[in-house]
Amino acid sequence: MRAVVVSFLLVGTGGALGAMTRLGMTLLFAHRIVIVPLGTFASNLLGCFIMGIVLQLMLTAEWFSHSGIVTEQNRVLFAVGFCGSLTTLSSMVVELNTLMQREVLLGAFTYLFLTFAGGFACFYAGAMLVKP
Repeated sequence: MRAVVVSFLLVGTGGALGAMTRLGMTLLFAHRIVIVPLGTFASNLLGCFIMGIVLQLMLTAEWFSHSGIVTEQNRVLFAVGFCGSLTTLSSMVVELNTLMQREVLLGAFTYLFLTFAGGFACFYAGAMLVKP
């Protein structure tokens, strides 16, 4: 029971930090004139990059695992809480819908493609950064 409570607290803490980071990125890029919404786009790419690092460390870096740095609690805090809150499919879908309603179809499809291709590239880059 104690482990479940700790997990909930870690997810909540990571989620709050991820949500605040996402809001900060949205505000930072709010006045940039571009076709794609940069705040959500940057948040999604950063979240994928961090997720690549976290999962790679958990899967292959035995010395991290044995040192206690990459524990189940850290996975819950960073991967589930922080990255789960930082990245946002729902905001991306709303922004895609807005672009399509404004008949900016090329921008909408560019945003969709760049988010998924960029997300995968950032995840891979994060994983390769810490790969032994």
